[in-house]
Amino acid sequence: MGTAVVTGIGSRLASRAVPNAELAARLGSSDAWIRTRTGVSRRYFAEPGTATSDLAVEAGARALKSAGGGPADAVVLATQTPDHPCPGTAPDVAARLGLWQAAAFDVAAVCSGFVYALAAGAGLIAAGIAGRVLVIGADAFSSILDPDDRTTSVIFGDGAGAVVLRGGEPAEPGALGPFDLGSDGGGAGLITVRAGGSRQRLSDAEPGPRDHYFAMEGKAVFWRAVQQMGQSSQAALDRAGWTPADVDHLVCHQANQRITDHLADELGLPRERAVSNIADVGNTAAASIPLALDHAHAAGVLRPGDRVLLTAFGGGLAWGSVTLRWPRLEGSGDE
Repeated sequence: MGTAVVTGIGSRLASRAVPNAELAARLGSSDAWIRTRTGVSRRYFAEPGTATSDLAVEAGARALKSAGGGPADAVVLATQTPDHPCPGTAPDVAARLGLWQAAAFDVAAVCSGFVYALAAGAGLIAAGIAGRVLVIGADAFSSILDPDDRTTSVIFGDGAGAVVLRGGEPAEPGALGPFDLGSDGGGAGLITVRAGGSRQRLSDAEPGPRDHYFAMEGKAVFWRAVQQMGQSSQAALDRAGWTPADVDHLVCHQANQRITDHLADELGLPRERAVSNIADVGNTAAASIPLALDHAHAAGVLRPGDRVLLTAFGGGLAWGSVTLRWPRLEGSGDE
């Protein structure tokens, strides 16, 4: 029973819907420009007083309910926007879910965080440390966006998604297949928040006025994302003994609709096999894959037995992929 099997799912979007028109008016842009460049029509921002942990708790509770209730032995939270620099956010989430004394820790791998967190959860099960793991991806990126940077402020939104893993057998529906993970620290400067860490605090340089905001080199990231997710996806498929033709649904990090389209082309998949909810929720960073999975499950797009490929790319640079056969699950959606 050392294979991790998906047995529950849940999600939660932040409460305030922000249509393109609201941002376009301030940035001197237009709804058409934002949709054409990113594929986003609206996103959700957290209201004042709402933190990443609040979104994570609600998504986690829904995933546990979907899995039939009961506790989890561990909580792995993927986030780049923790409630505090110290301590980690996962122990607080676990306590608020009633998971007292459960192992709990954060994973900081930016937009690839959920795949890394899945791998960590699967590892806990394989090692016999935990029999049931709650894996959450949650981010409140609106808290670190530069409101005057139209290349980033129009893309991101806030939300959380979660799955419950249990120990099982490799042939079971919901069993996670082999993972492929990788990184390239040489590209760390392409996706970054320059200030706030030890590098800046222990230097003599004062941070610039925008150094506490998220920054991204969009053009360079675009092609690196397509290339690395394509290579990682193929590696995961090879390890699972699948070909691209076997994949019923590609669920990649919802970074940009054009990236999703190019990745499908790179893998030789029809674009309609790529699950996409970026138009309605934006890029929700570590939450994007579980949100896309939950929304597709709620809409009946994902059916039991479907072969699903998950892949993500984010800051670090870091990337990862994994396969699974979609299980039969109870409950779904973020409503």
